[in-house]
Amino acid sequence: MINGTLPKRMNDPWGSGEFGASRGTRTHKGIDYACYPDTEIQTPVDGVITKLGYPYGDDLSFRYVEVMANDGLRHRLFYVEPTCVHGDEVHAGDVVGSSQDISSRYRDPSKPAMINHVHYEILDDAGDPVNPEA
Repeated sequence: MINGTLPKRMNDPWGSGEFGASRGTRTHKGIDYACYPDTEIQTPVDGVITKLGYPYGDDLSFRYVEVMANDGLRHRLFYVEPTCVHGDEVHAGDVVGSSQDISSRYRDPSKPAMINHVHYEILDDAGDPVNPEA
């Protein structure tokens, strides 16, 4: 629901954006939604901003926003430049940031760039991934 108009990122030369898609020795923990860089990204749930993180330890230019929902699930929106701050109370539909250009990280002259997208994942209280479509 990040924004009801965003289509899912399906397959590109870098893989699939579906929940559970193979990533070699691991699986994809969320769903990728295709979008242009600088698209306003909305939170899909009511909750509190509990983390403004960095998905890559070797590149602090990419960010993510974590919203702890009222039911205790952690909703993470990756490749989002935050416009919110830690501790903000948010409601479904509130803009929490703008999408970043993820294709700039995944460049290989032998194949097209990765489709720009926002990665959306949900973690339960044990840290296990939950399918956002469930």
